[in-house]
Amino acid sequence: MGTAVGGERSGPRYVQIADEIVQQIRAGVLKPGDMVPSESELVDRYGVSGGTIRKAMVEVRASGLVETRHGKGSIVKDRPPVRLRSSDRLRRSLRQGGKAAYLAESAQSGAEAKVSVLYIGPMDAPEDAASRLGVPVGTKVLARRRLYFRNGTPTETATSYLPWDVVKDIPELFAENPGGGGIYARLEDHGHEFAEFVETLQARPASKAEATELALSSGAPVVHLIREARTTAGLVVEVCDTLMAADQFIFEYRIPAAD
Repeated sequence: MGTAVGGERSGPRYVQIADEIVQQIRAGVLKPGDMVPSESELVDRYGVSGGTIRKAMVEVRASGLVETRHGKGSIVKDRPPVRLRSSDRLRRSLRQGGKAAYLAESAQSGAEAKVSVLYIGPMDAPEDAASRLGVPVGTKVLARRRLYFRNGTPTETATSYLPWDVVKDIPELFAENPGGGGIYARLEDHGHEFAEFVETLQARPASKAEATELALSSGAPVVHLIREARTTAGLVVEVCDTLMAADQFIFEYRIPAAD
């Protein structure tokens, strides 16, 4: 954003326009749930080109104060992103208390969470999941695909791939609701004690299909997270492939300093 000099904002015109829109949001002129004026309205208001307005809106979206919904435009958020994704969310005590990771995170942030199950059933293991599970590509696995919402807004999709030999005798894993504590609790109930979870993250632009599913503008930033759930027996019993709207999450990790 531009800086103030002598009471006036400096910088390119699109930065000045972005600063003004952001200040309107922070001052409550534009309230949570309000639509940001359309491109044509902003062109008329500021007397600039559509390209300048589009550059300004890139800056506004970068502030984290608005979200762009496919086919609707930009809307002022109810609140800035507040959910923390940290190592704490996978603690055994949370599962034993009946809380799956996403619901535990949402409760801690005061958000209303909802999970929509899109698919549960057999699938041929895709290349990356197969490699992480240590099985040949195309091996039969159980896939569980979900779409998660925070305060009514889609925030992430997640697909879990689990070895068929591990899950075939755990009927709860084939149900939409696997019970308190989620699928990790059910795996532990059947003797698969977890030693660690390994996560890999990559930030990138959303594809058109991904943006549509998460109600984002095309090319909006997302975080691609892949998690391996490893047991004390040295097995990877789940690979979770997750795609998250980047502006909805703050990542926090605790890293021990000692050996």
